[in-house]
Amino acid sequence: MTDKDCIFCKIANGEIPSATVYEDEDFRAILDLGPASKGHTLILPKQHFRDLNEIDENTAAKVLPVAAKIGAAMKKALSCDGYNVVQNNGTAAGQTVFHFHVHVIPRYEGAPVIVAWEPGKTTPEENAVTCEKIRGAM
Repeated sequence: MTDKDCIFCKIANGEIPSATVYEDEDFRAILDLGPASKGHTLILPKQHFRDLNEIDENTAAKVLPVAAKIGAAMKKALSCDGYNVVQNNGTAAGQTVFHFHVHVIPRYEGAPVIVAWEPGKTTPEENAVTCEKIRGAM
């Protein structure tokens, strides 16, 4: 199923041209128009899912192998030193287009930090409470 108003549905299904680096029956992977680094690629399912909580298990099982294939190709073709695989859910997490997608971002030694955070602090007691809350919500 696609959403006729979703720009990523239109791109994934070839209605809007894109710089496609990979395509199969389930996905189209395109170069990001606002890349974090040279080669930054978005993997778009051809079916519409708003986010990770809506994606079906079959599609979810296929997306990481596609990311690995693209990441390996980036290392070979672009000589990057590594890559990040990023998937955002919700506005607070940085999601701006509400069609599930995965970023594969090439990383180069000495380049600016793209995906990082300052490690926080916690206690075993806080972790126990947090674990219980999460387990209770499943």
